[in-house]
Order: sequence, then structure tokens, then C-alpha cells
Amino acid sequence: MAELAGLEDPKARAVNEKHGDDHGVNLSKLRALAKRLKTQQELARRLWETDDTAARLLALLICRPKAFERDELDVMLREARTPKVHDWLVNYVVKKNPHCEELRLTWSADPDPVVASAGWALTTERVAKKPEDLDLEGLLDVIEAEMKDAPDRLQWAMNHCLAQIGIEHAEHRARAIDIGERLQVLKDYPTSPGCTSPFAPTWITEMVRRQHDATPA
Repeated sequence: MAELAGLEDPKARAVNEKHGDDHGVNLSKLRALAKRLKTQQELARRLWETDDTAARLLALLICRPKAFERDELDVMLREARTPKVHDWLVNYVVKKNPHCEELRLTWSADPDPVVASAGWALTTERVAKKPEDLDLEGLLDVIEAEMKDAPDRLQWAMNHCLAQIGIEHAEHRARAIDIGERLQVLKDYPTSPGCTSPFAPTWITEMVRRQHDATPA
């Protein structure tokens, strides 16, 4: 904890706080510390228990993802107060855990929109990598009905799923683009030069174009 405190940078904290993250540690330095510590599950648990954001991020880098029980991960997700901790927990730990699919289904149906957003993030991963047995039409139905009025974090996750369906599954592409056009979610989101807009129709069209350009003639 003393070493983490020594890595605190006021400028980094100011930037992070704009995104809802209450820590000031440069993530490259945090990763270097994790690399030195290597995998230490017990230390990871103790760091998580501090409720300190930087300590929790470090915990997620040095833990053993497959060592967590289902209920333990459920509690951790509900305890994850900041966006970065939430995202790293889902992407670095839950996706590699044997209970991932069970948690995806549980969280997707949760009344808490932040918890539900984790379920949608896991669904987006399946859309891309393991779409078998997924009801893509059904997912589009839910997105069409609920995304427009969903709270920010949930809306973002649903929109990512919408875009992923359109990018990966040509048979659903026209409908995915049509839903995005009609709902106009994230249409005016500020996008840096060289980055792709998160507005689903633009995102889908651009990624499909890149895939097409990368395919040998």
C-alpha cells in the first residue's frame, strides 16, 4: 500500500476522476509492479479487501482468475465502485473463470444497471467468439426496446453488443444498423481524430470495411 501511495500522481488523478475513477496511479507503473509481484492469489484477496481503487486494480492483475468461486465474483462485481475496477474485473478475471457463462446470465437479468452492464459485456464477448446457442434476434429485440432509455453504463454495453452483432453476423447487419439509426444512441459522442465513433451504424460500417480491406483478393 505504501508503494502504491508512492506512485500517486496528481495529474493522473485529475484525468482519472473525469472518468469516475478515484486513483492517481499511472497504469503502466501499476502493471510493472504487478509484473514484479507475479501471481499471488492471497495477496490479491487482501488488496481487494482494502477497498482502495489502485489496490483493487493491482489485485486484478496478480490474482488467479480461475481460483474464484461464482458467489465470490458476484460479490466483487457489486463491490466494484469505479468503472476501471468494474471493467478489469469483467475482462481480466470473469472472462477467464469457469463460472463466466452462469454469471453472464445472472447479471444480464439483474435490476442494477451497472451489474446488468457486466452481463451485456460478457454477452458481447460471446457474440464475437462463441455465438452458438445465442439468440441474436432476441438480443436485438431487447436492445431495440430498452437501449434508448437505459442508464449510461448499461446503454454503452448494450450499444457495444449491437455493434458487435452487426460487425460479426452479416445476416443481422441490416437490422442492427437500422436499430442504431432509429435510436440515435451515442450519435453525437465526441470522438478523437483517427478513432471510430461508438455510434453503432458508423462503427459497424467502418469495421466491416476494414475486414473487407484486410481480406486477400
